[in-house]
Amino acid sequence: MMIGRRSISTFSCLCHRIKQTESEIVKMFEISRPKAGTEGFQDKRPPLRRGSVRILDERFIRILKIFKWGPDAEKALEVLKLKVDNELVREILKIDIEVSVKIQFFKWAGKRRNFEHDSTTYLTLIRCLEEAGLTGEMWKMVQEMARSTCVITPAHLSETIRILGRAKMVNKALSIFYQIKSRKCKPTTTTYNSIILMLMQEGQHEKVHELYGEMCNEGNCFPDTVTYSALISSYAKLGRDDSAIRLFDEMKVNGLHPTAKIYTTLLAVYFKLGRVEMALALFSEMKNDCIPTVYTYTELIRGLGKAGRIEEAYSVFLSMLKEGCKPDVVLINNVINLLGRGGRIGDAFKLFNEMESLNCKPNVVTYNTIIKSLFESKAPVSEASSWFDRMKANGVAPSSFTYSILIDGYCKKNRVEKALGLLEEMDEKCFPPCPAAYCSLINSLGKAKRYEAANELFQELKESCGSSSSRVYAVMIKHFGKCGRMTEAVNLFNEMQKLGCSPDVYAYNALMSGLVRAGMLDEAFSMLHSMEENACAPDLNSFNIILNGLAKTGEAQRAIGMFTKMKNSTIKPDAVSYNTILGCLSRAGMFEEAARLMKEMHAYGFEYDLITYSSILEAVGHMDEDGSCQTS
Repeated sequence: MMIGRRSISTFSCLCHRIKQTESEIVKMFEISRPKAGTEGFQDKRPPLRRGSVRILDERFIRILKIFKWGPDAEKALEVLKLKVDNELVREILKIDIEVSVKIQFFKWAGKRRNFEHDSTTYLTLIRCLEEAGLTGEMWKMVQEMARSTCVITPAHLSETIRILGRAKMVNKALSIFYQIKSRKCKPTTTTYNSIILMLMQEGQHEKVHELYGEMCNEGNCFPDTVTYSALISSYAKLGRDDSAIRLFDEMKVNGLHPTAKIYTTLLAVYFKLGRVEMALALFSEMKNDCIPTVYTYTELIRGLGKAGRIEEAYSVFLSMLKEGCKPDVVLINNVINLLGRGGRIGDAFKLFNEMESLNCKPNVVTYNTIIKSLFESKAPVSEASSWFDRMKANGVAPSSFTYSILIDGYCKKNRVEKALGLLEEMDEKCFPPCPAAYCSLINSLGKAKRYEAANELFQELKESCGSSSSRVYAVMIKHFGKCGRMTEAVNLFNEMQKLGCSPDVYAYNALMSGLVRAGMLDEAFSMLHSMEENACAPDLNSFNIILNGLAKTGEAQRAIGMFTKMKNSTIKPDAVSYNTILGCLSRAGMFEEAARLMKEMHAYGFEYDLITYSSILEAVGHMDEDGSCQTS
């Protein structure tokens, strides 16, 4: 038996249903008429307005959600007699429907006769695409808008730049800025501010300076407070402090009032330059001009603390509380830090206990600061351990830096096994290897002459990280030098260079110290010259290491030459330098030169130490025995 091909037309009921569908859709959008018996009832609804939200009621939205964009939705527009214009397009794009439907509708509308998208419709869709995270489609739409003939206002250009900036499309934003600027839009101050702020957020501070120059050349764009704020912040981050200060003065000359943020930035600049009095004068000026914020007080307290003016910084904090400025946890952490550095642990604990009443919750930095202060104040190890336990009990997870502080503290207290236990705990908690923690342990093991254990840890760090930091290399080189394993010390130094880990002053000093200890003075001198050639500036310790080597080998004239070189450089001799050269001169019988240097030492406020004094007495004694020198 042959079965005939299925066809909808063979079923009369289905055929009738298809014809019915279109009329039902139309009826959905017909405005209901008053029922019989309600002829006297007046419809009080406001008249329908063309292309308004009132027209885009639930009936049309329902069709879009069910049928997406297509013939059914088009038919709905016809029934409602909605003219496709920019207002209608904007309203449809604001409906809560799938973004793909919006794209389809936008493209359909763009092909309609006597209709062109303007910048408002483009931007409405661009906002939708940004919200949906479709950055590729968003960028295509921005390009299409830029290529179109529509007028783009400075406000719309500013918004486009902000949208691209939020999507991290900085180079694309710059490209669009110049493209639109050259053809159809004259940027305003607000437009330039948008692009300057975007560049700042991405750390492109040099480009900010270029944009500022272009802005000034426009003729109709004048920097406002937002511009100056961005520029001053950029110059401060670039280290161009004088330019930041000049702009601050310029904005005041131009009649603009600095904001609290600008004052705060300048405060940081003055403290960085060591101009503490100017910073305090600026703060006084600020209080007459605007209200200092918690960020201002944080910068002021931090700056005074770094300048060693701890009492003054704490007084500022107390005054801030009296004036009603609410601290945040960052500010309190800074105050606890400076109190700890000043040895005022009791006040630090008191402030910690007051944090709850100040609506501040201690965080990991707070606990780290307390623990570090305890170790620095030579408090018992048990006290630091109790704060670590308290931290965990209060639900604050220790960080890698917490463990690093504890390991360093235990190492300095000669509790190496406890420190090693903490390193294992870090590993169990899947923390990445912390070079600072390894550095402390390797150094402690080296001091305890456990060189193999130190080397094992060093190799472990290299295997975990693929390399090691310059400071860890320096510590390992130092201990290889101390135990006379100079070949391994030199190999490690060369390994650093091969791995692209540039030796720093500590690595050079460690190797030079080992060479001097091994009596390889010429090689140590070569390292000093190599250091200078490789743009690694020697420090005071570098010169003292060489000076000590010359003194030990009795090369008094070369030692005097090195000492004179130090005095004529920016690195001046310290008490160690003077004591080293005095011992050398005394052992060489150069007492007149030694006596002159002793007077010079006293003039600079240095004292000769017991070792030097013993060396002088011993040298004088030897001279008496030989009869070469008579004592009075």
